[in-house]
Amino acid sequence: MDENIDYAETIITKWDLDGPTYRKMSNLFGDDRTEAKRFIEAVTGLRNAMHYFVKIDSSSEKLIRAQRLMQIAMKRLEKEFYSILSSNRYVLDAESVSSRNSVASTRSSISDFLEDEVLEEDESIQTRRTSAISEADKAALMAVADLKSIADCMIGSGYGKESVRIYDLIRKSIIDESLYNLGVEKLTASQVQKMEWDVLEAKIRSWLHAVKIAVKNLFYGERVLCDSVFSSSGKIAESCFVEISRDAAITLFGFPENFAKSKKILSPEKMFRALDLYEAISDLWPEIEMIFSYDSLSAVKSQAVASVVKLGESIRLMLTQFELAIQKDSSKTPSTGGVHPLTRYVMNYLVFLGDYSGAVSDIVADWTLNVQTPLPESYFSSPISGGSAVEDASSAVTVRLAWLILVLLCKLDGKASLYNDVALSYLFLANNLNYVVSKVRNSNMGLLMGPKWISKHESKVKQYAGNYERMGWTKVLTSLPENATAEISPQEVKEIFSLFNSGFEESYKKQSGWVIPDRKLREEIKISLAKKIVPSYRVFYEKHRGDESEGDWGGINCQICP
Repeated sequence: MDENIDYAETIITKWDLDGPTYRKMSNLFGDDRTEAKRFIEAVTGLRNAMHYFVKIDSSSEKLIRAQRLMQIAMKRLEKEFYSILSSNRYVLDAESVSSRNSVASTRSSISDFLEDEVLEEDESIQTRRTSAISEADKAALMAVADLKSIADCMIGSGYGKESVRIYDLIRKSIIDESLYNLGVEKLTASQVQKMEWDVLEAKIRSWLHAVKIAVKNLFYGERVLCDSVFSSSGKIAESCFVEISRDAAITLFGFPENFAKSKKILSPEKMFRALDLYEAISDLWPEIEMIFSYDSLSAVKSQAVASVVKLGESIRLMLTQFELAIQKDSSKTPSTGGVHPLTRYVMNYLVFLGDYSGAVSDIVADWTLNVQTPLPESYFSSPISGGSAVEDASSAVTVRLAWLILVLLCKLDGKASLYNDVALSYLFLANNLNYVVSKVRNSNMGLLMGPKWISKHESKVKQYAGNYERMGWTKVLTSLPENATAEISPQEVKEIFSLFNSGFEESYKKQSGWVIPDRKLREEIKISLAKKIVPSYRVFYEKHRGDESEGDWGGINCQICP
């Protein structure tokens, strides 16, 4: 044991910070790790000697000498630990550490890398092992290996607190600086409440960008670094990570809750930003649970959960307001019978909502549908039983979307009744329901509502269109005899042509300002009307147009040729 102390004194005093100036400025863990390895071995031997002399004679001069040397060694290692952390703060940035973790994992441990550098004499082997690693990766791995070596030595020597203090000081500042650079600020609910919407929305966009980087790179990288540097002590690794990450993580995950508390968001138009925040945390939850797995970090997970819960409450409130806004809409119906602005607004809104089906399904899963306004029984049927293509996990959002569409359709029914012309009211319903079905079919809502829901409402569009044709063209359709080839008098022929012409002109004049915006529906109605009118009229026309030569038409004007 005396030899251990003598050897340690030779190595340690050479690197005494109170020794020659050039030693103070030099780095023990420089390019050549041989001296660093000797220093660590000397400390290990010194520690063994101290344990031995404590048992033999706790007041031994040799023990006092060993303790003095240990203090010199630890002071030096503190300086080296600080120097490595400081000089490599950007090499050891959390994003780099997290990405390089896969490189390090190809070896049994990071310490293997250090051993290779110090012990391998076959340079060809070393070249092959490091050829795939960039210089930056190599520098990072070497720095982590050096930090681990120092931490192991200091912890084993009873100086773990000193290494933790230095580590916490530097790495906490890096996390705080990184979040600041990502645009994350510590804001209170009151501060958020006072912000103009444009400012708040910009902060939301910034947060959505930042949270992915912060979780997947920043905090994950710091967890990897802590676990690597302090692998010899799980408790120390935990305490370090807790100290450097807890406050920053709570600040990060606290923003959505403060946003959800703001009265500025309590309008349907703001719902999608709330859903963005909800989805961001929900999607990252597996990583959040893994990174902040320690019980001592339960406050971080609790904050993330609190934000999700509060966002869910706000989103449910906004959905309720959206439904009430539909029911209370008092805007005028278009005189042309076209698609109502309310229909466009609601369906565009629901299409966007359908893109958040996963989040909305979670939010409304245990939210009972509260039917306050009596609605026609024929409109309300579960889209699930109607053939939805989605599984039970999405059934809640499917039912909610179906309900909101139902509320819209009932509102449109009420608006249709305001038309003085029954045909125009049916055309209005056909146009608007066709728009609804088209939006569902051509978006993610088609998967949610299912093919049978679409088919059912397509049939309803055809029914409305048929009613429009029947009511809008009834005078034309009823002017022709059931048997167009039957023998009738010239006077009757004259009357039929007169009724047909006047009925056609009246319908044409009345409907010249009506519209069918959808080309497909417009063509279908044109073809349908043509099939109902043209064949009978053509037969009648061909049968009786020769009667004009007999001079018995009485000056009848046959204006329309089939």
